[in-house]
Amino acid sequence: MVKTQAVESRVLLKRLRDTLAEAGEGQERLDRITELVSVSLAAEVCSIYLRRPDDTLELCATTGLNPTAVHQTRMRVREGLVGRIAETAEPVATDDAPHTRGFQYRPETGEEIYASFMGVPIQRLGEVLGVLVIQNQDPREYTEDEVHGLEVVAMVIAEMAELGAFTGSGPQDMPPLHQQPFFVRGVIGQEGAAEGVVLTHDPQIVITNPVADDPSAERARLTDALERLRAEVDGMLDGGELADAGEHRDVLNAWRMFAHDRGWVRRMEASIDAGLAAEVAVEREQSATRARMARISDPYLRERLHDLDDLSNRLLRLLTGGELISHDDIPKGAILIARNIGPGELLDYGRRLSGVVLEEGSVGSHAAIVARALAIPLVLQASRITREAVNGDPILVDGDEGIVHLRPEENVTAAFRAKMEMLAAAQEAYVGLRDLPAETLDGTRVSLQMNAGLIAELPSLGPSGAEGVGLYRTELAFLLRRTVPRRSELVALYGRVMDSAGDKPVTFRTLDIGSDKALPYMKRPEEPNPALGWRAIRIGLDRKGIMVWQLQALLRAAAGRPMRIMFPFVAQFDEFRAARDILWDVCAKERARGNTVPTTIEVGAMLETPSLAFAPDQFFALADFISIGGNDLKQFFFAADRENELVRRRYDTLNVSFLTFIEQIVARCDALGTPVSFCGEDAGRPVDALAFTAMGLRSLSMRPASIGPVKRLLRAVDLGAARIAIDEARRSGEQSVRPALMKWLQETGAPL
Repeated sequence: MVKTQAVESRVLLKRLRDTLAEAGEGQERLDRITELVSVSLAAEVCSIYLRRPDDTLELCATTGLNPTAVHQTRMRVREGLVGRIAETAEPVATDDAPHTRGFQYRPETGEEIYASFMGVPIQRLGEVLGVLVIQNQDPREYTEDEVHGLEVVAMVIAEMAELGAFTGSGPQDMPPLHQQPFFVRGVIGQEGAAEGVVLTHDPQIVITNPVADDPSAERARLTDALERLRAEVDGMLDGGELADAGEHRDVLNAWRMFAHDRGWVRRMEASIDAGLAAEVAVEREQSATRARMARISDPYLRERLHDLDDLSNRLLRLLTGGELISHDDIPKGAILIARNIGPGELLDYGRRLSGVVLEEGSVGSHAAIVARALAIPLVLQASRITREAVNGDPILVDGDEGIVHLRPEENVTAAFRAKMEMLAAAQEAYVGLRDLPAETLDGTRVSLQMNAGLIAELPSLGPSGAEGVGLYRTELAFLLRRTVPRRSELVALYGRVMDSAGDKPVTFRTLDIGSDKALPYMKRPEEPNPALGWRAIRIGLDRKGIMVWQLQALLRAAAGRPMRIMFPFVAQFDEFRAARDILWDVCAKERARGNTVPTTIEVGAMLETPSLAFAPDQFFALADFISIGGNDLKQFFFAADRENELVRRRYDTLNVSFLTFIEQIVARCDALGTPVSFCGEDAGRPVDALAFTAMGLRSLSMRPASIGPVKRLLRAVDLGAARIAIDEARRSGEQSVRPALMKWLQETGAPL
């Protein structure tokens, strides 16, 4: 039976290929397909529903239903059996459609006389483009072979749709692909604006001939590609470049398992036997994998399916002979488009990029951290961008608003360029402030420092006007590598950082790993809530060797110069005291070995948990300085995960409760003589920075590009008057002081 079905499928696909090769507009091709499938599968009805940009499914062609319903019948995804198929990306087959869950009667189609229904998704790379349906009047139990045959036909339709086979010039035809303007609103990953051309990280493979004449030859091509794939994976595992254990080896072991999985290979071979080319057979499995990924919430299973998806991409490149773009060929003004990307891969592109747009990702991801370090605009969670974008397309990225214009219209481009000119003019104004202090009109001086994590950021120290590095994220050097860096490498790196800073202070934060910062070579425990779990100083205290090893590197890198070290995520006094004791012990042993130690060592803590604000007075007396870690403190204060878009923007930094809490921390530090600063994204927003200063903070640390705007606003306001406006808003009972502060700034003519 299977063999007969396979032969029939090949015959049907060859007829389908010939039909599609005939001249005609898109509508004519669709009509011929429904007629061919209806006859070939002994169905009285065959209909094609295609997905429109407004996320509705439109009846675009039919044989058997009322022809006047074509381009008139529409339904939403999830509506009716057709909408159910589009939502789940799974076939539906029944011999009693009117009594099947989800059935909806559409009188204009005349389908009430048809009892039997079989529909399959028309999908490509996990995206449902439409639904292919056959129907019969008499009850008919559609076999698995018949479902499989219809899926194979749907796959060819999807490939031909990608080639533009169904587009036309008529008002009801599908619009041409990759030619119309496309707009998407995503999530802000890094501010800034850029105009450029698309560079796809993983270019789409367009298959011009999805139907194969010789299944044996296609099987041989698949077998050859699989053997090369397995050899590549084995070579990476056996090459000795990776640590003995860790997530990279876990990923490669998963790849090896999938590459040898007989079920995966057997399903691709079955698609080839049904008449598909080897590339389409791989894509068919990849589409099924991505559909499963969309339905699975378990992070471990999703990761494994991601592994299979990555492996499919590699297999497709081997089949087609495609290569990733050489970094030497990156066009000027390139804006990288990807589903997701690792920090090391993004760093490889480096400053040759003008911007980055990701279909997935989060604001705390490693890629986002690197994009901020490189000061390039980043938009995350830009739906469908990898489907729509083609290499060389013109594109506008507005990281300030989290929006992307692909193939924009002229008026949009003109408005965008006007905004960029305004930004450029503002940057020129900031240059003039570089050597001036951040001092308010009533004489309050504020120290503005920069955050960094890469040696490539240090050249910004002078031009930005920063007075020092308020936070150097030492974990980035670990996150960007596949193997543990040697201590000598860290000594050299930290030494270069201090050399680049010259006589300006650098505050080194010890390893802040765990939670969303997972080292690729360190096994992480399964935790229900990693943000509240085993991370940062907790790892350092439990794995004392890690902390000792890094502290040795920091002390040696100082080469006798003054050193500032800060411990992250301290939740209670004992943690800070224990970490500080380890530091002094390491220092004593270094001195005993004859190594040069810093002339002075200042030891501080990041206040990122509300609990530390209520630590005993002895903690504040012992700490040489405190840095408020705004990003984490805000999420714990409001119990709102900063990675969760449903709640991330729900709570304002200038909320009265949060500002009052900041004020209390500052007052306590001042009373006990402990220097305190604020470090985080919010410090780089001028209005927020003004409010923090009004709460008593006199040191702020932010990304280099924010120092100019913050300094300009601070130098233009009277801090005492700003405090009065804030206090009036606090007494009013309003939830946030932002509206009142913005109104006051506008009334005073402050530069916003």
